[in-house]
Amino acid sequence: MPMITDHPGQYQPGKLLDSLIVTLGLKNDAALSRALAVGAPVLSKIRRRRTPVSGAILLRMHEETDISIRELRKLMGDRRGKYRASEAVGRSRLSANF
Repeated sequence: MPMITDHPGQYQPGKLLDSLIVTLGLKNDAALSRALAVGAPVLSKIRRRRTPVSGAILLRMHEETDISIRELRKLMGDRRGKYRASEAVGRSRLSANF
């Protein structure tokens, strides 16, 4: 999978992780993973753009730093106005069959 070239205003999850490390006064991604209670491999995959920053991780980042979700999204270059949940979100298995 080719790497995406960084351009101002584009998705840069590493910038978000670096900002959190500075904000929380941590040394590295391992310390950040402990602070956020997520696995170090997850942060590594996010930094290398192998997995997106999930809503759950954004929420953990917000809880630990009190930085708004909107500001966290700006830090990583996400400029979308709204998120859209899939139709399947929130539906139980029983209601999905009807």
